[in-house]
Amino acid sequence: MPHKRMVIVGAGGFAREVRWLAQEVTAARSPAEGYDFVGYVVSDPAQAGPHDSPRETLGDLGWLAAHPDAWDVLALGIGNAAPRLKVAGELEQAWGPECWPALVHPSVKLDAQSCRLGHGVLLCAGVIGTVNLVFEPFAMVNLAVTIGHESVIGRAACLNPTVNISGGVTIGAGTLVGTGAQVLQYVEVGPGATVGAGAVVAKPVPAGVTVVGVPAKPLVRP
Repeated sequence: MPHKRMVIVGAGGFAREVRWLAQEVTAARSPAEGYDFVGYVVSDPAQAGPHDSPRETLGDLGWLAAHPDAWDVLALGIGNAAPRLKVAGELEQAWGPECWPALVHPSVKLDAQSCRLGHGVLLCAGVIGTVNLVFEPFAMVNLAVTIGHESVIGRAACLNPTVNISGGVTIGAGTLVGTGAQVLQYVEVGPGATVGAGAVVAKPVPAGVTVVGVPAKPLVRP
């Protein structure tokens, strides 16, 4: 089976990491399987920032419809939860689930028989999960995250590096959990919430609320 041609949505630093993830997945498979990188597409090339990859950016999202014979699959290279959720919804309507493979780094450890991965899921290097986990579509789990039994990682949720998710946790859709944060067992973090870096979440977090600190409490803005 020939390699599938992959376009990555987004062109920043995390998009480059997704490119590397796809390369690592390809290297671990047989020579006839895997992905060939085609380029990046973005919402607006004119808004490219200093950390983007303009030389390898093919165009805006309309490029996909204008060049349907130039690519086979897509990956979402957006590392922030809110825009990740928004863009995933837009593109999923145009390009169905079959266009979004789950990418799992070869170093990831989890019980494949009891865990369920939705389309577009990204599990980066060093992730360790246990049993009966659910990764809803477009969930992103970054480097060296640990996840305990029966946890659910919601649609387009983003777990940043070294997060620890205890058993029985539910992370809502479009939620961002910052680097090094911990969510204790059987706690629910609502959709669209933000958990600050290094926070320890011991109580439920309502939808859309930002919590910080040890123990985590709602952020009070001046």
